[in-house]
Amino acid sequence: MQEADPRIGGKIQRLRRQSRISQAQLASSLGISASYLNLIEHNRRRMTVPLLLKTASYFGVDATELAENDDSRLAGDLMELFGDDLFADSDVTNQDVRDLASSNPQIGRAIVHLFDRFRSLRNANQSATSAQEAGYHVATDAVSDFLQANANYFPALEAQAERIRGEIDNLSDSFEHGLKLYLSNVFGVQWRLAPLPQGLAGRLDRDEETFETADVLSPESATFTAAHRLGLLAASREIEHLITESALPADAPALARHALAAYFAGAVIMPYQPFLTACRETRYDIDRIARRFKTSFEQVCHRMTTLQRPGASGIPLHLIRTDIAGNISKRFSLSGIHIPRHSGACPRWNVYAAFLLPGQINIQISQMPEGTRYFCIAKSLTKGGHRHNAPRRHLSIGLGCHISHAAEMVYSDGMDVSNAGQAVPIGVGCRICPRLDCGQRAHPPAEHKLVLNEHEHAESLYSRI
Repeated sequence: MQEADPRIGGKIQRLRRQSRISQAQLASSLGISASYLNLIEHNRRRMTVPLLLKTASYFGVDATELAENDDSRLAGDLMELFGDDLFADSDVTNQDVRDLASSNPQIGRAIVHLFDRFRSLRNANQSATSAQEAGYHVATDAVSDFLQANANYFPALEAQAERIRGEIDNLSDSFEHGLKLYLSNVFGVQWRLAPLPQGLAGRLDRDEETFETADVLSPESATFTAAHRLGLLAASREIEHLITESALPADAPALARHALAAYFAGAVIMPYQPFLTACRETRYDIDRIARRFKTSFEQVCHRMTTLQRPGASGIPLHLIRTDIAGNISKRFSLSGIHIPRHSGACPRWNVYAAFLLPGQINIQISQMPEGTRYFCIAKSLTKGGHRHNAPRRHLSIGLGCHISHAAEMVYSDGMDVSNAGQAVPIGVGCRICPRLDCGQRAHPPAEHKLVLNEHEHAESLYSRI
């Protein structure tokens, strides 16, 4: 009998834990022993296709999505790693990397984490400031991996946010007014606007009785900041449990706490089922949804990536946020696309082209070197500048899905998404991209030696290696 890929144990374990059921309960429902399920979850037994279909049906997920493994994402991280100058003289090939990711994924992840630490230490000098920055980057990568490992879905936070949202709605017809009353009635915290120093969005006073949000914030940002504070107060037990159960390094919990409180804020402002319904009704029209929930473009995009409830899930999306210099500050992928871990992404990605058309949605069908196509949208945003002469931050948000889901998004209307000729060839990053005919290369491929032809003058130095 044909068998499914064995590297789905981690996904089954994650779904089981998210559903808060024991191995014994799931094993009984599937008609197998708890010991056999334990071996499957640890990738020590192969899973037959009938059992795979039964498991997918139990959790209400598509069997093909459950069967997909994370080899490609891990292989991409490893290829980016081995593209570093440190390995310039090594003979490691892309196939070697794929073999490692496939046969020994745990060792592969350990290598990635080791290189994260090495890279941050290498980039730091001996000053205390640089050492702190190095620790921050390690924490950032660790928290990003933590969100990815949980598919950016936390049932405990969803449940707590749903309960509290019901109580807030009972206090007032206006969410903002109800939130203010809830903070006051339950936690004795008064929420008000205040002229805070530049750079501060919110501040809790020393007596922890007043929470101030900057009076220069937009209404949606002020509300989100207050909801974030509510998350730290009302979901502290759930947040601490998630952190305790994780494998985060010692310097990461503070950042993880901030990220999980932001998750709660999004969940309480945009409750799961109404938000999913809005996504389906509008076909993921971000601006329409933002108006409905009185939120920002970025907040809606983030919330869209969290719709992974078994039996009621949204489109598997990826999200990337970058600044105008190419620094990636947020990355998450359920679509299958690989987003660079350390370096900037491919300049052909529409997340960069969006800076040329501020405020407009840039649409692109992207094709990776192996042929997989993705449907991507991107929009540049300007933050800050609410004060006279205050500096502004220019960011671009990219959101996308596998091409098979493109028709579910309103932005695909009028496009022939089945036409491969409309796809823009992109890569992950220059050092690991095999495309040799790209005129936008900033570096040669890691596995190619740079040899220049003195009789020819190429339009791009690295496009004719």
